Amino acid sequence: MKPYTVPQNQIDYAVEYGEFMYQADSWSHPRRVVFKIEKPYGQMVHMYTFIVTTMDSAPYQVIQFYCGRGRMENFIKEGKSGFDFASVSSKSMLVNANRLQVHAMAYNLFNWFRRLVLPANMRKQQIDTIRLKLLKIAGRVVKSARYQYFKLCSSCPYKKEFYETLDNIHRLKPQLE
Repeated sequence: MKPYTVPQNQIDYAVEYGEFMYQADSWSHPRRVVFKIEKPYGQMVHMYTFIVTTMDSAPYQVIQFYCGRGRMENFIKEGKSGFDFASVSSKSMLVNANRLQVHAMAYNLFNWFRRLVLPANMRKQQIDTIRLKLLKIAGRVVKSARYQYFKLCSSCPYKKEFYETLDNIHRLKPQLE
């Protein structure tokens, strides 16, 4: 087993990949188990990842493959729960295909919104979380003689993120023809 370590400071962060054969009592034969042991920055405990696989690739490549697969499953889950990709409203295939295209366009617009205007600490959150934190909040629009602004309650936990998002929207320079 050859350890793989990240070339930065070895005390703060370390990761090791490896493999071993294992046979549970209910299994008919031993199977290959690939593992990743990681010590994140600023933490005392290690994180362990174990994958039982039949892939012949190096342990690092197996872990990367399954992480990519999990990331894609998260995208699909977000599309189903946040944008209702899973529902069909008609018996007509053409109507359902058009509906899916509208949902996909909404998903893409949301991703642009996420990249361009959301605060950095919220960019990896899913649509349901962002909806809960930024859209489903109590507030009101206050109008004065010259200005119009949002007023949120004093106990709003995501007030900073809301105003930062609003400020980022105001800074956008759309290219209108």
